[in-house]
Amino acid sequence: MREWLFGSSTAADCRCETTIESGRLVVTADECPGGGDLAASADCRATVVDSLSSAGIETVVTAQAGQARVYVDRAAAVLAAAGRFATRVASLDDRLAARARRDPVAAATEAIGRAGPVADLAAETGLAVATEGFDTSEQALTAYTGPTISDARVGTAPPADATLRGQQALPTDAIVRRYDAHGDQLPVYHIEPREQRFDPDTMETLVEAYRRVATAATDGGCHPYDAAAAVAGDSTTATAVGAVLEKHTGGLGILEDIFADKRVSDVFATAPVSDIRLRVRCNGETMRTNVRLTPSGADTLASTFRRSSGRAFSRANPTLDATATVADRQIRVAGVSEPVSDGLAFAFRAHNSDVWRLADFVDNGTMPAAVAGLLSVAVERGGACLVAGPRGAGKTTTLGALLWELPHEVRTILIEDTPELPASSLQSDGRDVQALRTTSGDGPSVDATEALRTALRLGEGALAVGEVRGEEAGVLYEAMRVGGGDGAVLGTIHGNGPEAVRERLVSDLDVPVQSFAATDLVITLAPPASAHGRGIESVAEIVSHGDCVSFETLYERDGPTATATGRLTRGNSRLVESIAAPDESYAEVLDTIEARTKRFEESVAVETRGNEPPTDEAQP
Repeated sequence: MREWLFGSSTAADCRCETTIESGRLVVTADECPGGGDLAASADCRATVVDSLSSAGIETVVTAQAGQARVYVDRAAAVLAAAGRFATRVASLDDRLAARARRDPVAAATEAIGRAGPVADLAAETGLAVATEGFDTSEQALTAYTGPTISDARVGTAPPADATLRGQQALPTDAIVRRYDAHGDQLPVYHIEPREQRFDPDTMETLVEAYRRVATAATDGGCHPYDAAAAVAGDSTTATAVGAVLEKHTGGLGILEDIFADKRVSDVFATAPVSDIRLRVRCNGETMRTNVRLTPSGADTLASTFRRSSGRAFSRANPTLDATATVADRQIRVAGVSEPVSDGLAFAFRAHNSDVWRLADFVDNGTMPAAVAGLLSVAVERGGACLVAGPRGAGKTTTLGALLWELPHEVRTILIEDTPELPASSLQSDGRDVQALRTTSGDGPSVDATEALRTALRLGEGALAVGEVRGEEAGVLYEAMRVGGGDGAVLGTIHGNGPEAVRERLVSDLDVPVQSFAATDLVITLAPPASAHGRGIESVAEIVSHGDCVSFETLYERDGPTATATGRLTRGNSRLVESIAAPDESYAEVLDTIEARTKRFEESVAVETRGNEPPTDEAQP
């Protein structure tokens, strides 16, 4: 059975059928003893090479009994070069031409070793370069594989010249191996989905179960687990097949496996998706994967997000901003299509479902206790704060932590286009939190500007804007200037420091300088790839000078942590003066900030003592 499905190097002949579709050679191997496995079957190899005598084919796809193999990059180059070489060398050496069709690497080795026109042809047709570094054709013709029902193909071979860093099993039964590559190459996130380990019989069961689901779709549907149970021979197989089938029919396929890894925060699919492997950000580190989406897989994702978001996503509307639930995690989806890009492309970002507070940042060393004390008091007393930083710096997480510092009785309005702030957790804590969702697609929607005006009519209290990036900035700053929010006004914005934030708001978004001066603090976060990792880059207050503003830094990163500049203790901080009560002195506000700082320090000390091992021997 295994030889029939996956191929045999001793197959007597080949019955593969080849066609050219959209610049790809498509090989149907359902009736072929070699199964279209070009690494294992020399007969199938010869059929494919014969079909590639002309240039222009960059991808070869073979399929049999629910299993697909995709040959791209070096593998496709070897096959195409072998086709050109076999055609041209036949008039000089018919035996070598036949060898090139069945064993391109061996033919290249022989041709290079011969002087004269044969060696010249190996160079001219590209066979010598394509096969360089390979010892055998089996080694050269590795494929990206996967079930035909899958929207992705996965490279099975481990990366060459790489060192295994570690291995982990995921809740989906996928296995992840992380490799360190040599030289300037990115490390590799090598994932092996459960279905990659299916034997031929289980693969056939998967295909048959899929047929049942597809057939029943017009008759009310059939649940993947029910379909699997109907065709599987035992409950173990039924469970495995049902899980895989549900992942590929009701879920988002390989993305369900990847986002089941809680270390992964981002997945990037770059156009053209079938040519470029997915990349992930794992524990803050960018890594290349062994996964490629199929062209139809990218189209399916686009249709899924178009349907679930209710937003147009087409040539006329080539950008998409949506959300999805993947592996029980909330994912933000950004998409682009032609003519903005060379085909469909996506960026997927997981929203951290953990509820973070300032004490957590102090505990993990990304925020000094003194900064937490200052921010806590400033927010509690109605300060206007912007959290700035590049993508992935943790702006939304920091804004969510600041919301917990608002007085318990303060009503809070949250404005977001993608729900990421901890509204439900705040509500569960007994706080009065009203979330407003903005949209920007076709159909009924409320844009950010109208949502902000609505928020100002929904009652006095604090206001938090998930991201300040459009014309709503003018309304937000007018509210800050006249005190329309009657409480803290908080938001996030892209920018690498106070000056960049001012440029973005004043120059790009036309916020008057006098209105921008209503901002009390700009908290800048370090980029994830900075030398010392994530954390507070700076905390700066804004000082108005009539028609202009200046920035005075209160804390600035010096090495791994942000340290005080001394402005607070020198007694000339505008922020301290603005948040002081009518009968409260500057020194008394500093005392309050210091007391809050000590509270954070003590909280971390208690947590640390609680985690200490009883003896040295208990440490791992």
